[in-house]
Amino acid sequence: MRTGRLLCERDTMKHLALFICISLSAGPGLSQDWALRDSDRSLTAEQVDTLTAGRTLVFYDGGRSAYGPGDTYSYTYVSGQSAPGRYSIAADGTVCIAYFNGFSRCDRYVESAGRIVLLTEDGERYPVRPAQKQ
Repeated sequence: MRTGRLLCERDTMKHLALFICISLSAGPGLSQDWALRDSDRSLTAEQVDTLTAGRTLVFYDGGRSAYGPGDTYSYTYVSGQSAPGRYSIAADGTVCIAYFNGFSRCDRYVESAGRIVLLTEDGERYPVRPAQKQ
């Protein structure tokens, strides 16, 4: 009986290890085609850092993404409710956010026809409002 249980546990561990390896190798840049259009130019990690570090980006739907200080992040809905978390920028420019509520997501910023657009993993597009001059 004990031998059968050990074999079953080994098989389970092999499957778990395989699942983890596949998940890790299919990171956000590899697993997504980001529904890019011909006019889209993906921003580099350096460009994304310049765009986001210590700034709040405002979208046309009224939402706001606040980046910083440091790796802190908060999305504020039009209603005023916020979803705080932490963000990181991958080497390929992908921005991944881990919300404190347990949800996580990765997005991509592109330049398209002269404006900055956020692309979601689901293929949605959210243009960023130009920064207001002070």
